[in-house]
Amino acid sequence: MSERMEDEYLPEGEDRIEERLASLSEDEAEARAAALRAGLEDYDLEEEDAYLLAEDFEDEGERPYVPAPPVLAVIGRPNVGKSTLVNRIIRSREAVVEDLPGVTRDRVSYDAEWNGKDFTLMDTGGWEADARGMDKQVADQAEIAVDEADAVVFVVDGLVGATAVDEAVVKMLRRKRKPVMLAANKIDSTHEGSAQMAEVYALWNLGLGQPYPISSLHGTGTGDLLDAAMKALPETAQHGGMIPLGGPRRVALVGRPNVGKSSLLNKLAGSERVVVDDVAGTTRDPVDEFIALGGEQWRFVDTAGIRRRQHMAAGSEYYAMLRTQRALDKAEVAVVLLSVDEPISEQDVRIIQMVLDAGRALVLAYNKWDLLDDERRYYLEREISRDLAHAAWAPRVNVSARTGWHKDRLAPALGTALTNWEQRIPTGRLNAFLGELVAAHPHPVRGGKQPRILFGTQPSTRPPKFVLFTTGFLDPGYRRFIIRRLRETFDFTGTPIEVQMRVREKRGRRK
Repeated sequence: MSERMEDEYLPEGEDRIEERLASLSEDEAEARAAALRAGLEDYDLEEEDAYLLAEDFEDEGERPYVPAPPVLAVIGRPNVGKSTLVNRIIRSREAVVEDLPGVTRDRVSYDAEWNGKDFTLMDTGGWEADARGMDKQVADQAEIAVDEADAVVFVVDGLVGATAVDEAVVKMLRRKRKPVMLAANKIDSTHEGSAQMAEVYALWNLGLGQPYPISSLHGTGTGDLLDAAMKALPETAQHGGMIPLGGPRRVALVGRPNVGKSSLLNKLAGSERVVVDDVAGTTRDPVDEFIALGGEQWRFVDTAGIRRRQHMAAGSEYYAMLRTQRALDKAEVAVVLLSVDEPISEQDVRIIQMVLDAGRALVLAYNKWDLLDDERRYYLEREISRDLAHAAWAPRVNVSARTGWHKDRLAPALGTALTNWEQRIPTGRLNAFLGELVAAHPHPVRGGKQPRILFGTQPSTRPPKFVLFTTGFLDPGYRRFIIRRLRETFDFTGTPIEVQMRVREKRGRRK
């Protein structure tokens, strides 16, 4: 059931629900709930109701911390097949692949596993020694990836052999003093004496040891390459520190193109982590970044800007957009970035709805706040009240991605949203709330009948979902009223909540 503000039931007078609940002990609340649950035996229940009434729902407790897995970086000059190799290793089409050089621009992390060993695989843009402009930013990202990695796979085009750019990469790798596996890609035939293998043998001259002939497109030779990489990797990451079991809390950074997502990520990371350009849509791959914020480590995903209509995107942009939705699905909380120097658009509203539909916790970040004048602020507040009323419960953080102003306020907002996203209301306390609410504000009589709430339970969290057993359908406006009072009473700031009904009749009434 979606939350909307219009046509909500308007109660007469005030209630004192919070005060009454505070005076009620847990034992008293549980005793009331037990009596209500027992009363359900007089109603025709269905098989699925047994689960909802079992009261043995599982919650995630405190997550233990473990060392971060080692990092394997994949580097090479443009268009040698790095992303294709990454897709082969992670057994998925996650990395954007297109028959154009330079499709991957940032360094992109993926969880990977080989022969029982977990590691982080880092894809990079093409490295060029004399790059300029955006190409230089891409090259810088690749070099930083080598600094952060525990071992490196250096990919060259096995059909072309070593080029001057490849030799420049080798010089850079020697400075870094990291274990390097040399992969000669696009080799389909590994028979000795073949023309393709002649080029591979010549790669010994690079001084990086044994070249591994592979075909990332067909998978040939990748097993031997990974076996060597696993031997070179340490047990844990050199620079990873400790992370919660299952990884740090996952944050999807979303918004329409060019609102400053990559700039904000760079400020949070404290480095030029992501390629930033004035051209909208610079980010194509989701870029994972582990960021220390508010004394915790978070896993941020900077996603490709969501365009107006999916069918308008083509090629790599189309697939990047699909991965934006996938990143949202994998996240626990979303930060939706909105630019305050432009009116709130239909796209902004649609993106927020994507977060709600995915059931993720939500934080709204208003970028470029330092540039806001009084007149624009007046109209912005009106737009927020009119267009974003359905997400008025989301924490709001005013930031500047350019200067980093107020970036420290993101961590508390994220923490609040996640805490409430995982909140469970004890059944006794929930039913005490429902009893007090209905007593103070009974459902309106409709057609001579007044539906009653028999019992309530919360079968799940992440996001919180409630099920009400009733004697009839509750008006949509009254259901919205219940949601609002749930928020006000138990503080569900930062999370969508869902309320479902189970209409049940007394035994013997069905004909």
